[in-house]
Amino acid sequence: MRATERNYFGRLLAIMLITMVCCLGLYWLPDELFGIPIKKVDMLSDLRSEDEALLSDSTDRVLAGALPVDSLSLSDTVIIRGFNSQQITQRNVAYETLASSMPEDTTGARIEDYSAGHTGLYQFFTSLNRLRSLNRPVRIAFLGDSFIEGDIIVADFRAKMQEHFGGRGVGFVPVASKVEQYRPTVYQRSKGWLTRSILSDRKYKYVLPGLLFDADSEAGVASISFKTVDAYPRLEAVSSLKFIYSRNTQSEIRWICNHSKDTILDTLPATDSIVQYEVNGRFTDGQLRFHKARGLRALGIALEDNRGVVVDNFSLRGNSGMTLSELDESSCMAFRNVRPYDLIVLQYGLNVVTEKTKDYSWYRKRMVDAIRHVQRCFPEADVLLLSVSDRSHYRDGAYRTMPSIRALLRAQREAAAEARVPFWSVFSAMGGEGSMVRYVERRWASKDYTHLSFRGGRELAASLFDALILEKEFYDEMDKKTY
Repeated sequence: MRATERNYFGRLLAIMLITMVCCLGLYWLPDELFGIPIKKVDMLSDLRSEDEALLSDSTDRVLAGALPVDSLSLSDTVIIRGFNSQQITQRNVAYETLASSMPEDTTGARIEDYSAGHTGLYQFFTSLNRLRSLNRPVRIAFLGDSFIEGDIIVADFRAKMQEHFGGRGVGFVPVASKVEQYRPTVYQRSKGWLTRSILSDRKYKYVLPGLLFDADSEAGVASISFKTVDAYPRLEAVSSLKFIYSRNTQSEIRWICNHSKDTILDTLPATDSIVQYEVNGRFTDGQLRFHKARGLRALGIALEDNRGVVVDNFSLRGNSGMTLSELDESSCMAFRNVRPYDLIVLQYGLNVVTEKTKDYSWYRKRMVDAIRHVQRCFPEADVLLLSVSDRSHYRDGAYRTMPSIRALLRAQREAAAEARVPFWSVFSAMGGEGSMVRYVERRWASKDYTHLSFRGGRELAASLFDALILEKEFYDEMDKKTY
C-alpha cells in the first residue's frame, strides 16, 4: 500500500512540474500566430521589473556633458575642421544663444550636434551655400535598412531638397534590387547579372551601396533598362546618365535612349578600379546593353543633373549598420572621386532590436567603429546618425512600444556623442512613445507595426528636412559671429 501511495505521489509531482513548465512556457509564445494576436501569460509578471532607464522619457535629447567643449583644454594651435579653440568656444556660445531664443523643442525633432563647436554639418552646409560655384551637385548618401527601401522617406526628402536647392533625378540606382518593382521613383530592370552582397559574401571590395554585380560569365551579355517617372517632382528627365563600374577588360556598350531616338556604340574603357562612363543630354528612358561582358563588374547607374542636390538611396534589407566597418578604404577613395559626398546619413536599428535585449552597449561600440571608418573612407563628408524608429509589440491586449526600443535609442545617441557626430531622433520625430500605433491607425505605417508606408515616410521626410534647414540657419548665424 505504501509503495502504491509513493507511486501516486511521484506521478502527482511529475504532473505538477510539467504543468508549471507549460505555464511558464506560455510567456515565450510569439505575439501573433497565423495573423491572430496572442495574449501572453506571464506567471512571473509580479516579480519582473523593467529597467528604469528603459521606462524613462527617451525624448530627453542632449546627453549631459557630451556637447560642450572646454576651450581651456584645447591649445590655441589646435585646429578642428578649420576652427581654432577660440572660434570653437565662440561657436558653442553662439549656438546656445540661438537655441535659447527659439521656442522649446517639445517634440525632440531638432538635430543634436555632438561635434566640437557645432561643426558636425559644416562641410554640408558650406557646400549648400556654395552651390553656384561648386561646379558639381551637393551629394547626400542615405544609408539604411528596409525602413527606407523602395525610397520610403528618401523620395520625399529628395523632393524637398531639390525643390529648395535645385537639382533633378533619382540619383544612384543599383543594377538590380529586390524591391525594384515597388520603387515609385524610377522604373528599372536588368538581365544577366550575379549579385554579391556585403551581408553574405564579404570577400569582395564593397563601397556604400554594399552590392556588386558581375556580368554573366557564360553568356557574356548583360543589360540594364530604366525609365524616369513623374510620380515625384523633378524626376521626369535628367541631363546626365552615368554607368558606374569597378572592373572591365573588353566590354562593348550600346546605349539606346529616348525611345530609340539616340543610340551610342562604344568600347567601355578597361579598369580595375571604380570609374564611371557618362553621357550628357536629355534622358527619359534607355537601355544599356553589354557584349563581351565577361569580367565586367558594376555598381549601378545614376540619373541626375550635375547641379543642385542629388540624394542617393543605399538601402540594404537586413543591414544593422555594423558592416560599414568592412567597407574597403581604397575602393571608397575611388568611389568618392566619381561621387563626392557632402553628407552621409546613417539610418539603422530595426535589425538589431529584440524584445529581450536591454543592454546595447555592444552595438554602441560597434557603431562608433563603423562611423569612424566611414569618416576615414569619406573624410570630406559629414555624417548624420539617425535613431531607430518606434516599433510596437502586442502586450496585454494592445500594441505598445517595445521597451528595448528605448534602450537602443539611448545606445545610438551615446554612439553619436562618442563619435562626435550630429544625431536626429526618428523616434521623437514620430511622436515618441506609442507613435507607431498612431501611424498604423492613420495608415502611415504597415500593420507589422515596424515599417512605414510612403505616407508616413512623407511625414518623417518633412521633419528631417525642417530640422536640417533650422540647423543650417543656426550655422549661418554662427559663421557671422565667429569671424
